[in-house]
Amino acid sequence: MKAIRIDAPGPASVMKLVEVEVAKPKPGELRLRQTAIGLNYIDTYHRSGLYPLPMPSGIGQEAAGVVEEVGEGVKGFKPGDRVAYGTGAVGAYAQVRNLPANRLTKIPKSISDETAAAMMLKGMTARYLIRATYKVKRGETILLHAAAGGVGLILSQWAKALGVKVIGTVGSAEKMAAARAHGCAHVINSSAENVVARVRELTGGKGVPVVYDGVGQATVMTSLDCLSPRGLLVSFGNASGPVRALDLGMVAAKGSLYVTRPVLMHYTASDKDLHETADDVVQMVKSGKVKIPVNQRYALADAARAHEDLEARRTTGTTILIP
Repeated sequence: MKAIRIDAPGPASVMKLVEVEVAKPKPGELRLRQTAIGLNYIDTYHRSGLYPLPMPSGIGQEAAGVVEEVGEGVKGFKPGDRVAYGTGAVGAYAQVRNLPANRLTKIPKSISDETAAAMMLKGMTARYLIRATYKVKRGETILLHAAAGGVGLILSQWAKALGVKVIGTVGSAEKMAAARAHGCAHVINSSAENVVARVRELTGGKGVPVVYDGVGQATVMTSLDCLSPRGLLVSFGNASGPVRALDLGMVAAKGSLYVTRPVLMHYTASDKDLHETADDVVQMVKSGKVKIPVNQRYALADAARAHEDLEARRTTGTTILIP
């Protein structure tokens, strides 16, 4: 079988497609023949070394496929079942792999393999952000950066379904239509407009109770300036680079603000939390309230080009690799 492997962190070119051996599944595991693989920004952090991995390493955390074989003691799964995951150990960029059965989610017939591969990590991220990190309330107005990205398009639809008004920011005029079509009540082109001024205008000068910021260093000050007193900045990504330092005195002066840097794995550490989160994603997609736009497809062998396009912000919505 073939899989992407990395011998040392670096640019996209360090990823190589190689032949690998896949052993029989151990007790508690199953073997999955993958049909579609999700591409996520965290993959670039692993590849570059921003989030260090023991080397050599596989890469990728999200995929969908068909169960080929179940190991000893596995219950609830059988060969032929369609499943997906978004919090697996790195190594999703592969044709076949073994995984712990307790971390997998069955996929209903109404959801395609491509959609399943694209929705799990990003969908579970959106879910914990608006249902756990800060539980949004009907009638609220919130701010979401990178609203045309994979998490952004899911989060904005989900929030709208909950009766929440979303102000989304995007980096170009071309991305504004996608953000509007997926739930944003207002869209700000951050490359051409003053985000803080527009947010204050749209909220009658009050600001917003929460900002969801997956961009990082380039937007952190803007995010803080858009918050109402005692508001919460949820900094959940580093697309522009990590936030290295934050002056707590300044955070206090801006209105006794709160800041958190949440991580999906902490919200899905237990099997109970994982399945509750994943089941909510499946139900929202199945209901049609959240649609998953798969806008880019690459062959697994072209994973390097997919990473380059993602980092250059040439993609919108979700991207998948076809093994």
